[in-house]
Amino acid sequence: MKKQRKGGGGANWMDTYGDMVTLLLCFFVLLYSMSTIDQQKWVQLVQSFNPDALQEDTANKGNGGQILDPTGEPTDAVSMDQQQINTSIEQLYQDLKGYVSAQGAGENISVTRGDGYVFISFNDAVFFDGDSYELRPDGETVLDDVAQILQKASGAIDELRVLGHTAQAYTDRTNNVTVDRFLASNRATVVLVYLQEKNILDPARMVSMGYGQWRPVAPNDNAADRAKNRRVELIVTGKDLSNTLGDDIEQYYTQRGTDSPLTIQNGTAASTNTG
Repeated sequence: MKKQRKGGGGANWMDTYGDMVTLLLCFFVLLYSMSTIDQQKWVQLVQSFNPDALQEDTANKGNGGQILDPTGEPTDAVSMDQQQINTSIEQLYQDLKGYVSAQGAGENISVTRGDGYVFISFNDAVFFDGDSYELRPDGETVLDDVAQILQKASGAIDELRVLGHTAQAYTDRTNNVTVDRFLASNRATVVLVYLQEKNILDPARMVSMGYGQWRPVAPNDNAADRAKNRRVELIVTGKDLSNTLGDDIEQYYTQRGTDSPLTIQNGTAASTNTG
């Protein structure tokens, strides 16, 4: 009588194969957990599998409508080349000019264009009352409109800088240094905070600066000219892909001798302390 074979038959090799695949999966997961994801390469990888994956995918948007990469950080939906960046900055300039014209605000708001940047100046009557840094309701309305325009060009913006200025109150003496500097800085900061809360741009690309009375655009010998000096300005610079030093954020960390920025998650740093 023929003896029967012992064992599970020819399928036993699948157990060993399954164990090997599981170990390989664990190995690659471990490598992935220790890796640093390059934002641009990640976008290119995803788009190589599905060109439409990151275009208008509202299901994967967060942080005020910005698309998030696998680390939870906001990223541009599509990598932009220099021509697209320049076109976007030019369109930003045209949109702002059109807004000022439509609102009849030419006396209070001016918009100029330079090589790779847009300059917007608001006189003191737009945002603040005299000697105050409390944002007026009509100033909030203006910033709401400006924020919508800025958001359209957010992928091309390298830095948004908010500048605060004051006027010299008396022609025969300079302002009190403390009051002058704090008023200028506070006005710039209030405007920046209002814009940052709109989630239109990576907060790391937003900077506020107070110049005080020291960069006037008119004499301080009459009320009309002093009103011109009491102003808030926005400088919007476009990204320059040809700059070997990188964008504004990369240059900052290079100057301080740090290879890369710290990871910020969900709008907060790793530490729970403020300041």
